Amino acid sequence: MYSKLIPFLCVVLLLSCGGKKEQAIQSSGAGGTSYGGEYRTNEAGELRSLDPVGINDATSHHIAEQIYDNLVTFDEKLHIKSELAESWEVSPDGITYTYHLRKGVKFHDNPCFPNGKGRELTAEDVKYSYTRICDMRTNTRGFGYFQDKVLGASEYFESTRSAIQSQSEPTIKDIPGFIVVDKYTFQVKLTRAFAPFENYPALGVAMIHPREAVEYYKKDFFQHPVGTGPFVFTSWTPDRECLMSRNPSYWEKDEHGNQLPFLDKIKFTFVKDLKAQLLEFKQGNLDEAYRIPSEFFADIVGEKNAPKGEYAKYQLLSLPAMSTQFYGMLFTSKEFSDKRVRQAFSLAVDRERIIKYVLKGQAAAPGFHGIIPPSMPDYACTSIEGYKFDLERARKLLTEAGYPNGKGFPTVTFQLNSGGGRNLQVAEAVQSMLTENLGVKVELKEVEWAKHLDEVDAGHSMFFRLGWVADYPDPENFLNLCYGKIVPPEGAASPINQVRYVNPAFDKLFDEAVATIDRTKRLDLYRQAEQIAMTDAPMLILFYDADYRLLQPNIEGYHNNPMDRRYYKHIWINPAKPAAKR
Repeated sequence: MYSKLIPFLCVVLLLSCGGKKEQAIQSSGAGGTSYGGEYRTNEAGELRSLDPVGINDATSHHIAEQIYDNLVTFDEKLHIKSELAESWEVSPDGITYTYHLRKGVKFHDNPCFPNGKGRELTAEDVKYSYTRICDMRTNTRGFGYFQDKVLGASEYFESTRSAIQSQSEPTIKDIPGFIVVDKYTFQVKLTRAFAPFENYPALGVAMIHPREAVEYYKKDFFQHPVGTGPFVFTSWTPDRECLMSRNPSYWEKDEHGNQLPFLDKIKFTFVKDLKAQLLEFKQGNLDEAYRIPSEFFADIVGEKNAPKGEYAKYQLLSLPAMSTQFYGMLFTSKEFSDKRVRQAFSLAVDRERIIKYVLKGQAAAPGFHGIIPPSMPDYACTSIEGYKFDLERARKLLTEAGYPNGKGFPTVTFQLNSGGGRNLQVAEAVQSMLTENLGVKVELKEVEWAKHLDEVDAGHSMFFRLGWVADYPDPENFLNLCYGKIVPPEGAASPINQVRYVNPAFDKLFDEAVATIDRTKRLDLYRQAEQIAMTDAPMLILFYDADYRLLQPNIEGYHNNPMDRRYYKHIWINPAKPAAKR
């Protein structure tokens, strides 16, 4: 129930930083909460884009989800819940989704609007945002989600592709599957029943944004975001920081009636090295440290995942993540066109050794099965026959492929994102294993994160490091990475099926699964499809992630979840607990 505004109780915190004294004024909220303060966090990856349609990486999503809202979102247990849509329904045939929008939700104040005042969000904004996902001119990275699913989406996309080639306007002006019923009602019509679509409005690419901002900032919109979310974008200095401030007009309240968010500001930094990040955290310059450097893991994490030693004063949050780390092998490349080569690579890597000696135990499980992690609800992950270390079989397969002891096999360039840390350590271990066990020469190539993704999406890297954090809790989200029907023509970016794997048998089972309303039957079809893909081995599944994050002792309200969604609107700084150094 809504609670009337209570008088503010001011708390003055004296914080030291470089010998100077600063005052941070906080005010109390209902339920023992507190308003005010700056939350300082770090992203080890590079911020790529704050234009929703350009988001398909974790760093960009973590930051953008503070600025934008979706029609729906997920709670901590990964159940779908309302956000901009206060209610919705699905037609009995599973084809029509109807969303009823909240009234009175405002976009952030911004120069793109008349007099700089944000206007009310309507169903037209949802239609505009979703249409941009299907427009090749936007450099969209999310069209694969709607391709051949939303009525008219594929035709519109091809029309925009032709428009680029002819340097003219698209001949198709609209997508009939996106319907504005009235000011506060939006509908999506599918070409066929597709059960996982209920999750799609919660995707990062589906964050809602206004036409005015895109037209005002044009090609620079990706670094001038405007949304309805809990925080307002302030600035972005590449490789250094991204700043945002509290949205004083945010629509959401918590269970005590407090208007969200609690924080005045958020500061994201981009320290790539996890050891440097941990040092910044210990010095009090960060409130959160996501992931622990492997070499320090045993010093920090004790029994039952409790912090120990000098770290006992901090909070440690941990849980199995809905995330898989893998190495992609480009299905269309000469080096990896033979299934036996791909299987040999997967069999030649000792995952248990990597987890024990490189990751120091910081993983949920070795990647012995498929791409879908064990944290997927109700899914028989362990029934998938994947790849354990089997040196004899690996060498036999490589010999059968015509490369005994690696003789005649070309040097393979393995590409990973720069920044050191566990990704480089794991890559060096895999490099050593492939060379020692198969006689294959592997050269490592580190590339800045955004460029790495661009080259992988474009099909320019034959062997590459990636991880997949679930966008939503359905096996389809992982298996979509193997769906051949979304692989574009040569020369076009493939931001989802980045290995460009195509197998009609997989596609047939996958199509049947996603059209099956019965969840038990659908999960069994997913399992059959995944087994086909894993037998073909387009990816070397390394391990399933476990998430560990340290928080300063005065941080409250962190909503931890297996998909690493960052619900910073709930965080508040407790003035009654020891403050971090500042």
